[in-house]
Amino acid sequence: MEPRQSFDIALVGLGVMGENLALNLHGHGLKVSGFDLEERKRESFASRTGAAAPRSLQELVAGLRTPRVLLLMVPAGAPVDAVLQELRPLLYPGDIVIDGGNTRFSDTQRRLTELTGSGILYVGAGVSGGEEGALRGPSIMPGGDAQAWPAIKPILQAIAARAEDGEPCCDWVGPGASGHFVKMVHNGIEYADMQTICEAYFLMRQLLGLQASEMSEVFAEWNRGELSSYLVGITADILSRTDPESRGPLVDVIVDTAEQKGTGKWASQVALDLGVTAPTIADAVFARTVSAVRSERAAAAGVLAGPKLSFRGERAEVVEKIRRALLAAKICAYAQGFQLLAAADREYSWDLSFGRIAGLWRAGCIIRARLLEDIRRAYARDAKLANLLVDPHFAGVMEGCQQALRDVVAMAALHGVPAPAFMSALAYYDSYRAPRLPANLLQAQRDYFGAHKYERLDRAGKFHTHWVE
Repeated sequence: MEPRQSFDIALVGLGVMGENLALNLHGHGLKVSGFDLEERKRESFASRTGAAAPRSLQELVAGLRTPRVLLLMVPAGAPVDAVLQELRPLLYPGDIVIDGGNTRFSDTQRRLTELTGSGILYVGAGVSGGEEGALRGPSIMPGGDAQAWPAIKPILQAIAARAEDGEPCCDWVGPGASGHFVKMVHNGIEYADMQTICEAYFLMRQLLGLQASEMSEVFAEWNRGELSSYLVGITADILSRTDPESRGPLVDVIVDTAEQKGTGKWASQVALDLGVTAPTIADAVFARTVSAVRSERAAAAGVLAGPKLSFRGERAEVVEKIRRALLAAKICAYAQGFQLLAAADREYSWDLSFGRIAGLWRAGCIIRARLLEDIRRAYARDAKLANLLVDPHFAGVMEGCQQALRDVVAMAALHGVPAPAFMSALAYYDSYRAPRLPANLLQAQRDYFGAHKYERLDRAGKFHTHWVE
């Protein structure tokens, strides 16, 4: 029986993520306890970790050293509120509650406001890396009450992933709900990253007729170069797997519909709220929604006309174009994500360090990639960089890739292969580099039907024309 007040940290919510984080904490010499409403999960937790699993939150809190540190790994939304309501009378000023779930940032901000004056230090921490990351080292993005950071810094940095330079992929992000906002943007980029990889796969399959095993070799080769990343690496692995029942590629027997947990949708919604252009992130979300109407798509295939697939081209040349297009689209997606971070920073005065955020994503998380070190360096060169696309390094990369992106988008369009993320990335790039856009006509249209007025190039002010004589 453990003595009272002997534990360094307690986990609330003992699913796979909670258990793996506990094993990670235990492996770094920290004494951990845990609680879950389900007895089965408490028993599994105690069996796997060797840690205590009290039967009540009261007993859990009583066993913690002061200041008490509790890490919540429960489903976002109402369950977090329910746990906080039960915990609040058990805690004292200086105690720390960390929400490590995929919580919507606005909920985190509300909870911080509700805890004002209580003395309880609340932290919203984005945690990325999945089950393996939780066990071996995730990327952790904590934000909230800064008074909590000195106490939790050694704990969270001990269990976080390490970048190649040895730096922990965990650092204080900022005040308020900044930690969960940064995690939301991470997931928005993740959606876009996954979709562009899927489009590269689909183009090679539909246009070139490559088999899964051949594409596995292509992605494995790409993973040794500029596109090196966790997602490209696992794509190579996925495409190499054989289904034991059909004896064919496993990917070919998986249904072509994709689910989502909402974070990509939140990122798209917030981009609209903040007036940020993030079409590749949004189109990645829409690609999942259209995949969900599989029976409708099957029926439409017999009704709606399109071009016949009769592509002819040199295979190696087209594969290289797709590689460059993927790199260009990936950069555009990251640029959109960091624009969203910049807009939130202006809106909420969080004083975010974009270079530090890029550093947090270099290891442990789902979007970890070689590209992130280049992003970190870009913001080290210019912390107030207007857009990643205008950084000298990335402008040079885009110069070398933009024509391939155009060619691939054209091939996709001419042959009826859907590639919404590639297409939106190109539109984003061309719109951002355009010195003049057709919004002048749009201003006139709005003034015509709604008397909304327009601005002029030759003098200041707002103007209205009586269009109908």
